[in-house]
Amino acid sequence: MSLTHFDTKGDAHMVDVSDKAVTSRIATAEGHITMAQETFDIIAEGRAKKGDVLSVARLAGIMGAKKTPDLIPLCHPLPVTKVAVELTLDPDLPGVRVEATVKTTGQTGVEMEALTAVSTAALTVYDMAKAVDKAMQIGGIRVTLKDGGKSGRYEA
Repeated sequence: MSLTHFDTKGDAHMVDVSDKAVTSRIATAEGHITMAQETFDIIAEGRAKKGDVLSVARLAGIMGAKKTPDLIPLCHPLPVTKVAVELTLDPDLPGVRVEATVKTTGQTGVEMEALTAVSTAALTVYDMAKAVDKAMQIGGIRVTLKDGGKSGRYEA
């Protein structure tokens, strides 16, 4: 197996997907942000000075998915047909769990869009709550589902 984003000389390049079939594709990614109990309570009770943290982070995640090829140098621009971002308060962390699902009909997958959606949403939670908790930690970002295309289905 070789890395597809490098040519035979070892130079980075955008993969040619023109010969790939146009198929329905889906990817789901997850991650989380942990925080102090006080920060969790502020978000859960809607007391953040910048507003509704989870709603703003959800929109940021959707925007992140749509902007992925602008951020990841070798990522193909795709016609994203659906982005769903769910943020769930988890008192056991304490913190917020983030899950994003992205769909397209195209010639390459949307794993990067799902990962970017999760990352952007988690970063937005951090941004909105950093005034009270600079020690928050973002982690666990990974693809949990990928389906469509020649390589088939992957589930974590």
